[in-house]
Amino acid sequence: MSRIGKQPVLIPQGVKVRFNPEDRNFIVSGPHGELSRKLRSEVNVEVGEDAVTFTPKDQSIFSRALWGTYASHAINMIEGVNNRFEKKLVVEGIGYKVEVLNNSLILKVGFSHPVNVDIPEGLEVTVEKNTIIVKGFDKELVGSFCSSVKSIRKPEPYKGKGIRYENEVIRRKQGKRAT
Repeated sequence: MSRIGKQPVLIPQGVKVRFNPEDRNFIVSGPHGELSRKLRSEVNVEVGEDAVTFTPKDQSIFSRALWGTYASHAINMIEGVNNRFEKKLVVEGIGYKVEVLNNSLILKVGFSHPVNVDIPEGLEVTVEKNTIIVKGFDKELVGSFCSSVKSIRKPEPYKGKGIRYENEVIRRKQGKRAT
């Protein structure tokens, strides 16, 4: 049984949740935006005045797996439209520079050319010194954008140069040593 799916998802004030059973579209709107997600028919959704409950349609493994997954998606959607998600990336390295110009992130991270990354609609990206701050109401979009930026120059284990998450710990290696 899903521990997350068993508990009702509470709806805070200022957030509206709708579910259309015909096209199985789950819509959450709040002060920061609106998110929607198509849900499969293996899970029943009941929207009340102050809570949303999810129940599996039958006891198959697939419907029980989707039960907790959809509850987690609903929690993240409600949290995102109420309070935006934020991730911070730290750029470390001598001569590494980052700037936001128009609607793209320009990274100068040790290549012979600057790398331009387009900022998706719905994200707010700012740069303070060597920190990239990504804010948005869609947790999935924030995470995938940060992951794609990080993959441009992953942190290396000898000097620690590269792009990493703010609280990420890079295990350092000692390197060659003269005897």
